[in-house]
Amino acid sequence: MVGEGKGMVKNTIRRNRSDRVFDTVVIVILVLLLLITLYPLYFIVIASVSDPVSTKVGKVIIWPSGFTWDGYKKVLEYEHLASGYRNTLLYTLTKASLSTMLTLMAGFVLSRKNLMGRRGILLFFSITLFFSGGMIPTYLIVSGLGLIDKPVVIVIVGLVGVYNIIITRAFMEANVPDALQEAAFIDGCSYARFFFSIVLPLSPAIISVIALFTAVSEWNSWFNAMLYLRTDEYMPLQFWLRRLLTSMEQLMSETEMTTADNYNSNLLLAESMKYAIIIVSTLPILCLYPFLQRYFVKGIMVGSLKG
Repeated sequence: MVGEGKGMVKNTIRRNRSDRVFDTVVIVILVLLLLITLYPLYFIVIASVSDPVSTKVGKVIIWPSGFTWDGYKKVLEYEHLASGYRNTLLYTLTKASLSTMLTLMAGFVLSRKNLMGRRGILLFFSITLFFSGGMIPTYLIVSGLGLIDKPVVIVIVGLVGVYNIIITRAFMEANVPDALQEAAFIDGCSYARFFFSIVLPLSPAIISVIALFTAVSEWNSWFNAMLYLRTDEYMPLQFWLRRLLTSMEQLMSETEMTTADNYNSNLLLAESMKYAIIIVSTLPILCLYPFLQRYFVKGIMVGSLKG
């Protein structure tokens, strides 16, 4: 901004009292919404390192009470934790990479107005948003293909989502105009080179969004593994964490009729483990999100704003 001594007039917007009141109200509401959103996560963190008795009686509100690592020790000592982390990481990276690439290809093709039958293809895809074959037919197809107890089944089932394709299509229509494609073709560019050399460098926002959607979904998945896998060596992290909680509940039911002390100790340990399991299972995704958040809103909204 140039000062008044250089002959420029400094433009200022005068704000009256109603503007300041409105800004204050908006800020207060947003701060309250932020606290409401963040406090459950903060409570899980402090409850995971607090004495379960203090958590049960409501003493854990702002700060931890009766600091303890018993819940984390029990979870980290679980024999299948390392293999579960390894498998989940492998499934997540593989599925996110393949899903993102296939979704970008499908979204780019469907965004081209010269594609014959584009409306029919979109309608066919959209029907799957409302109707599906169901769990039993899907299982029969997977079984017929010989994919039961094969790790690749975790990657193949649900590899591409129609909702992600629709988002990608809207993004491509807004950011990759037909004029750019025509200019590239005049210079002798092929479809493959145009996609990999021009479209992908223009799409870091939607790439991050689709990769994050797929990675979060796969990281939290355990049901497909329970359906299609049989070997313990292939099971993902969420399956084993669920099994750990189930085993603790079974142990509590077995000791309920013996001694009250053992039952109460197991009950409190299971309560502490619940919070520790949430932190252990979600920490990698929470660490990843801050690096992608600047692309997240842009990738979601740009198609709706410009399309």
